[in-house]
Amino acid sequence: MPLTISAAVERWPVAGQFVIARGAKTHVDVLVVAASDGTQTGMGEGTAIYYHGESAESCLAQVEGVMGALAGLDAREARIAAQTLLPPGAARNALDCALWDLEAKATWLPLWQVAGLALPPQPLQTAFTISLGPPATMEEDAAKAAARGFGLLKLKLTGEGDRERVAAVRSGAPAARLIVDANESWGALDIQAEAQALAALGVEMIEQPVPVGQEGALDGVKSPLPLLADESCQSAADIDLCARYFDGINIKLDKAGGLTEALAMRREAEARSLKVMVGCMLSTSLGIAPAFLAAQGADWVDLDGPVLLAKDRDDHFHFHDGTIQQAAEKLR
Repeated sequence: MPLTISAAVERWPVAGQFVIARGAKTHVDVLVVAASDGTQTGMGEGTAIYYHGESAESCLAQVEGVMGALAGLDAREARIAAQTLLPPGAARNALDCALWDLEAKATWLPLWQVAGLALPPQPLQTAFTISLGPPATMEEDAAKAAARGFGLLKLKLTGEGDRERVAAVRSGAPAARLIVDANESWGALDIQAEAQALAALGVEMIEQPVPVGQEGALDGVKSPLPLLADESCQSAADIDLCARYFDGINIKLDKAGGLTEALAMRREAEARSLKVMVGCMLSTSLGIAPAFLAAQGADWVDLDGPVLLAKDRDDHFHFHDGTIQQAAEKLR
């Protein structure tokens, strides 16, 4: 039977609100794609990259625009074709992951095996994101996260008062590992001095300190902490540039455009001895499932998207003592 594809936008409420330097969110709209061969149906989810001007509705329109071109292909052929029919982004991510899922179901093999992993995916320690706020609020949030078993905390920073925020989180969760996301906000700061100050507070990694296009500002910076590219590394095409100025990259399937590109980015990064983080946007467990595969063996994992929602899908990942793990039946 010819391949059929459908897509829709779903809204999921955030637990409280999610705050970063660019603003706050109380809900997330996700694009859900279903790909069917008439017997099996594969599912994929994508979250629009807002700083690229994407919206869930624009991503839906992108997928609808290529449905006709993919009709008549099998899942693998359609996935390969989608790499050129759509640019990197959430639309291609949702479609790509739905086609991976369909291929796995059609072959009666687990997705990890179809994707070429040598072993079934293992539970991973995931970061828990501490939203941007006053130091006292972030301290309280860090204490609550630590009490829930999260031993790796990711702090959102803004370029102003960051040392005070990190010190407050350290006070609230003295035993936790800390990583920070500057969200491009350190362009006017002495990055080396900031990194030294945060290293003294026990931070172990800094994500995206400078704005996209200003990567050259990192030339000659002697940071005691690894600097990772997030916004500066959208797909494998950016890895050569990132290897000049950063120590590693953050792979997000919504940026990359799916599991296909994420796996390619892992290979390219490892070939250049770059550190790897696998992160996510706000999403349900449907969006996390392929990222969980890409995150196996990564240096840092930040797949807490579902934990930040008020509710998740019924068929969801389990978060226990700071780890993310898949239900046993999903591994077979």
